[in-house]
Amino acid sequence: MGDGIPSWARRIRALREARGWSQAEAAERMREHSRAALPDPDHLLRRWKAWERGENKPSPHYAPLIAAALHTVTTALFPPEHRARAEILGVTGMDTMEIVSRLRASSVDEATVQALRITVDRLCSEYAHRHPDELLVEGREWLRRIVDLQEQRLGFRQRRDTLELAGWLALLVGCLEYDTGDRRSAEATRQAALSLGQEVGSAGVLGWAHEMRAWFALTSGDHRGAVAAARAGRAVSGGHSVGVQLLAQEAKAWARMGRPAEMEDALERGRVLLDSLPYPDNVDNHFVVDPSKFDFYAMDCYRHVGGDRLASALANEVIRGGTDFNGFERSPMRIAEARITLGVAAAREGDLEGAVAFGRQALTGQRKSLPSLAMVSQDLAAVLSSRFSGETEAEAYLAQLREIHHAR
Repeated sequence: MGDGIPSWARRIRALREARGWSQAEAAERMREHSRAALPDPDHLLRRWKAWERGENKPSPHYAPLIAAALHTVTTALFPPEHRARAEILGVTGMDTMEIVSRLRASSVDEATVQALRITVDRLCSEYAHRHPDELLVEGREWLRRIVDLQEQRLGFRQRRDTLELAGWLALLVGCLEYDTGDRRSAEATRQAALSLGQEVGSAGVLGWAHEMRAWFALTSGDHRGAVAAARAGRAVSGGHSVGVQLLAQEAKAWARMGRPAEMEDALERGRVLLDSLPYPDNVDNHFVVDPSKFDFYAMDCYRHVGGDRLASALANEVIRGGTDFNGFERSPMRIAEARITLGVAAAREGDLEGAVAFGRQALTGQRKSLPSLAMVSQDLAAVLSSRFSGETEAEAYLAQLREIHHAR
């Protein structure tokens, strides 16, 4: 950063201030999460001040206590510095054409299955930023190839592995169908993924199939249905990271039902679960819950219950975390919802111009999920309608939002 303060130090301060705590209060909150006795208050306060100045990075003992005190995830505050992503050619020596030719020639060995696995990972990693129509076409093509592969003679393990890959691809295709407004196809594809997950006993595929059901229910206004689907997913997903996202969907539903205690409980259980999991190898994969995503979940909840200061701080973290050094938005859908959050906060403060500017910026991205964007935009629409009724600028933006609703 330009001021020489590390990003983790800036973030510790931003989250503390967003919660309205003094440095002494924040330092003392670490005690609530520590099994061992901590030093006296003055000692802890000196440490906290040094951390916020970026003078020394917290030790592995204190890092999770700071994260827990601030209700975030340890590796979201202090992410590992180096993570390599596997590429098809680098790992297997095959390109797409060779994989396809091997499938057609029934040359299905372990290298071919591994190449398929990496291909599916690549497709799932492109979900956040690639044009949905293009990715949908490619996803369906690979899904058809893997389904056709089941007609060949495969070993037991090969059949199970390829069916699980088909399950992940079906989940991806279903998400894209729902993003583009094709709800009927999305539900049919989700059920196909659920069936594949049941056939091979994949906790991840099963959990995500239920998560999609929770997402569909949430964006349709069926909040109790979202809670039910989230709980059903947790019952079958074991220790898979999808459990975090299921708890997040439950928390969002509780927020929209006006149940802040249940919302906070679901968020905290999700935070604790995510903090217990190893850092993922590929944080870009849509079906991997990366630590930075927790800010995104919490942002939505606090925006909806009126915690504007904290929601805005989290929104700024989402935007920073989703943008690279060249200004490229790696997570455009998350960033769009973060901008809506900043728009809601601005509107509640009486800043119509700022609210509409953030709102319009959120609608300009090429990559968007229409149902999710429509749901989140309702928060901004509600504030604009109640506080700026009849204002030309507000009415023009509300008209844009109605177009999105009609396109769902």
